[in-house]
Amino acid sequence: MGEQAVTGPDATPAPESAPAGPASAGMTADGRQPASADVAGAGMTADAVPGAPAGGAPGGPADRTADITAGPGGVMTDEVGVVTGELTLRTEHADGRVTLRVQYKDADEWYAVTGGSAPLADPAALDAVHTIAVGLLNRPEG
Repeated sequence: MGEQAVTGPDATPAPESAPAGPASAGMTADGRQPASADVAGAGMTADAVPGAPAGGAPGGPADRTADITAGPGGVMTDEVGVVTGELTLRTEHADGRVTLRVQYKDADEWYAVTGGSAPLADPAALDAVHTIAVGLLNRPEG
């Protein structure tokens, strides 16, 4: 097979010196964004994690919470099956894993979301995981 020409956004040939890979996306060679980089256009710097101590991401266990409304069919939990209605979602990070839990709003008991645990080496990714989980589980309109 022959070589394919790399073109820019206007279909013109890309300059020979154009960086490829992580550096072209504003990241360092190890795939991380520099600390001063804007995080996903969210208007935060990489070291400005909400709820984190000043100066960076949490060093130990961390969590994020949001009130949600379960859609049709509710949210499946390991302990009690399906829960429905007004819930609070908690996204936890500890020991290199992220875990999703829900509770009925203002209740005491928390339930593990079925299938809601996965490895997560970088605690700085907790906000992104929480945002995605809220987007998937919050269905107030059904």
